[in-house]
Amino acid sequence: MKVIIVPSKEEMGTRAAAVIAERMRGRPHFVLGLATGSSPIPLYQELIRMNQARELDFAGAITFNLDEYIGLPPDHEQSYRRFMNENLFDHININRAFTHVPDGMAKDVDAHCAAYEQMMDDVGGVKCQVLGIGGNGHIGFNEPGSSLASRTRVVNLTRGTIEDNARFFERIEDVPKQAISMGIGTILEAESIVMLTYGENKADAVAKSLEGPITASVPASALQLHEDVTWIIVEDAAARLTLEWGR
Repeated sequence: MKVIIVPSKEEMGTRAAAVIAERMRGRPHFVLGLATGSSPIPLYQELIRMNQARELDFAGAITFNLDEYIGLPPDHEQSYRRFMNENLFDHININRAFTHVPDGMAKDVDAHCAAYEQMMDDVGGVKCQVLGIGGNGHIGFNEPGSSLASRTRVVNLTRGTIEDNARFFERIEDVPKQAISMGIGTILEAESIVMLTYGENKADAVAKSLEGPITASVPASALQLHEDVTWIIVEDAAARLTLEWGR
């Protein structure tokens, strides 16, 4: 477990992009796992800059996103497909056919989840997975209590997650109550993982995940089981760490 503590979101994005670029270069069909939310935006901004400066090529890259709301079509303003298009895919030289986001409108959701897992297997698995962490320690939409061996599946969102996401919708009643999410077991199969975290509201979850026991009550604590995880944490989110991580 490598922990890097940085002073700003901008440096978090720059450091994360450097880690990913190092892994991507020389591997033209690199499989990248992606996340949504505010945490990865500084990373995506730096990847766009690198691509437009011809420092990093996405022409053969393949991507798989962690999750998507059930019931939102891809063009909905709060769908994660639209988020990815607007915050990354529209601005880099990636083949849109090689970008994958779970289908929140799938008629047979269980079959779709199984097919999503198979697609990742068919391309050799995710080589680098980008993550953020929820205030309750969730990764993807794996809420507290999720099995550490879980696979891509339908999840019920907790009240806390719904309330956190309500700021993106007109009314809290409009926030979907379910999502499709890669499982913790799926995430742990990635060759490497990059976790991005900032904000005082994440400090407790960060400390429990890095320094507490491995427990389903704090899903991100399962990352302690992985041999190649890089946490890049802004100082405000590292405030409750007691060990000398990255200092």
